[in-house]
Amino acid sequence: MLKKCVLLLLLALACLLLAPLGPGGLTAQAEPAAPNCGPTLLRSDGAPWECTFADDFNGTGLDRTKWMPQTQGFTSGGPAAWACYVDSPDVIGVADGVLTLRLVRDAQPSPCASHPRAQQTPYRAGSLSTYGLFSQQYGRFEARILNTATDQPGLQESFWLWPDARYSNTSVWPVSGEIDIAETYSRYPEMAIPFLHSSSNLLGGIQGVTTAQCAAQRGVWNTFALEWAPGRMEIFVNGTSCLVNNGGDSAFRKRYIVALTQLIGAKRNAPTAATPLPASMYVDYVRVWQ
Repeated sequence: MLKKCVLLLLLALACLLLAPLGPGGLTAQAEPAAPNCGPTLLRSDGAPWECTFADDFNGTGLDRTKWMPQTQGFTSGGPAAWACYVDSPDVIGVADGVLTLRLVRDAQPSPCASHPRAQQTPYRAGSLSTYGLFSQQYGRFEARILNTATDQPGLQESFWLWPDARYSNTSVWPVSGEIDIAETYSRYPEMAIPFLHSSSNLLGGIQGVTTAQCAAQRGVWNTFALEWAPGRMEIFVNGTSCLVNNGGDSAFRKRYIVALTQLIGAKRNAPTAATPLPASMYVDYVRVWQ
């Protein structure tokens, strides 16, 4: 026993001597890399934005220190067509500097674990967010996205923000808030639709105030951005201002997480036999400044 204790003591001492030392003689700890949002971006007043989050998807897999795949719930396309969110390389992948989120239709239906009745569906979809990892109140949020080129119904894609449940109650929707920077629908292949959900539009969106129809062609890269300040929100598509809201709703005075989702279409955009599947939402980068 004494020999074993002496051996452990010597091993611990050797590890201490071999470890790199920092100021004060303590073992140096690697600092997390600062986010890099590319070239300095200036505000309208000429002051620089400060980068707070960035992912250019340059690795060989999803960076799970930044993103959490969604495995709860499902995206509804109606009683006959709904997709189960899963954490699978079939629907979530990173390669060649691009994140890919897919909607796939399997040959045979399978149970969806997150469905209240574990109901079966042949559809699976990819969605992820910064839940529990990153959130921010105010700032600039931007993503560059390409979706499947088609004018057939059945597909929907979203770049959106959701209140951080660690800091606020999210159970009473839409009063709790939701910021859809851009939603794209394959039935409408030449537009993107932002939507600011809150108590201000319980009966539906208000054109030019809480929603808009922004020019954005499917099948090509589009850059969507939100500039969010106390009492003001402005959404840009490819650098062009598309929606300005000066309402200052209380739902937009708290921290939000970032989310990306490939959905199955619903209602007038529900899938048909002509819906191209598998379908993909490609994301070149996501960047956030404050």
